[in-house]
Amino acid sequence: MSIFVGNLSYEVTQEDITEVFAEYGSVKRVHLPTDRETGRMRGFAFVDMDTLTQEDSAIEALDGAEWMGREMKVNKAKPREDRDNRGSFGGGRRNNRF
Repeated sequence: MSIFVGNLSYEVTQEDITEVFAEYGSVKRVHLPTDRETGRMRGFAFVDMDTLTQEDSAIEALDGAEWMGREMKVNKAKPREDRDNRGSFGGGRRNNRF
């Protein structure tokens, strides 16, 4: 299971997040997604810890905590939903008549 960490400062680093979460157990991995076009951090991260107990402790302690001038949102990450290639309007083909 992973922890979702949202509302992060754009200046945060993997080392910063590891340091904060290490207070609650062993951090196995930190993933900071970046924007494909700009390369800029997207303001959220995923953290994997050794045990569910450690993850639960970190979530309980850090959700809503202020860090780097922002109130963190910390919860269990939800599985990624499969996306199809139809876009937001749900159509595959359009019936355009000119």
